[in-house]
Amino acid sequence: PAEIAAAREGAKVARGRFKPVPGRYHAERAFEVVQIDHTLVDVIIVDRQYRQPLQRPWLTLAIAVASRMVAGFYLTLEPPSILSVSLAIQHLVQPKEEWLSALEIKADWPAAGLPGMIHVDNAKEFRSRALKRGAEEHGISLIHRPVATPHYGGHIERLIGTMMGAVHLLPGTTFSNIQQRGDYNSEGKAAMTLDELERWMALEIVRYHANIHRSLGIPPIAAWQDSLARCATPLRQPFDLESFRIDFLPSVERMARRDGIHLFGLRYWDDVLGLWAGRLGRQLQVSYDPRDLSVIFVRGPDGVRYPIRMADLRHPSITLAEHRMAQAALKERGLSLVDERLIFETIDQQRAMV
Repeated sequence: PAEIAAAREGAKVARGRFKPVPGRYHAERAFEVVQIDHTLVDVIIVDRQYRQPLQRPWLTLAIAVASRMVAGFYLTLEPPSILSVSLAIQHLVQPKEEWLSALEIKADWPAAGLPGMIHVDNAKEFRSRALKRGAEEHGISLIHRPVATPHYGGHIERLIGTMMGAVHLLPGTTFSNIQQRGDYNSEGKAAMTLDELERWMALEIVRYHANIHRSLGIPPIAAWQDSLARCATPLRQPFDLESFRIDFLPSVERMARRDGIHLFGLRYWDDVLGLWAGRLGRQLQVSYDPRDLSVIFVRGPDGVRYPIRMADLRHPSITLAEHRMAQAALKERGLSLVDERLIFETIDQQRAMV
């Protein structure tokens, strides 16, 4: 049967159906191992203003292997990237009380702290320099599962399956495949915005924590307390959550020039750069948040990270995607790619058109 499946459907299908998988990935203590992965959510969301269908969002999920608690998640319209990984890790590390309160959810979600190991697949965003650097700085081991062995990430895969099974009950679901979808009009039935889906997902996770887990025999939230009791020391916490977030952002190396730091054709300045401009003889590490290019974070020779704003403070906050679209539009018109005034004028025109 394995040979027939390989001939008809390919070696990958045959391995997944017939290859033995002895043993299991096991953890005893809370946050000893956390698995992270992405999935395209099986539902179409709508925009906030006109309630018109947009697209399927991406979900990044993290699970604590010992207790099966959802450690954190991040929902976005952007494809998987180091930013979505960074924000999912930030969510799993931070205490959830304030975030739940903002969503008007009264529930206990105690999973928070620095994991000992983060277990991921071999996707590009999981092998980024920013993720490796951030993990090293906070004493987190980064483990990549062997290539073409999805069963090594079985815990997160089963959690994704559980969450998508619940999503199939929502208006606008695309189901798992065309056969299940039938003649259901997913776009026509779409009703939830990204914010509403995030709150629904948080409520679903809280409910999942309180239900009996088939493999454990007890609810994940009870298993969390048991796994926490097995820890010899309290879970490590980051000294500063904002610094922790920046540690996992994308970064590049740039020189401090006399007129500031140049990044993506934009110029950044702060008086602190005057101390280093033209004197260091080496590049500085510059971290940036693709969702907001109004400020970058420069690690100085003293190891301190300094927030540096755009030299022209009149410019609005823009995303990296908006900036790149503006540059592409200018290129088509044959104009300079480094003219900040034209870039922001183009973005203003695009926003007005939208």
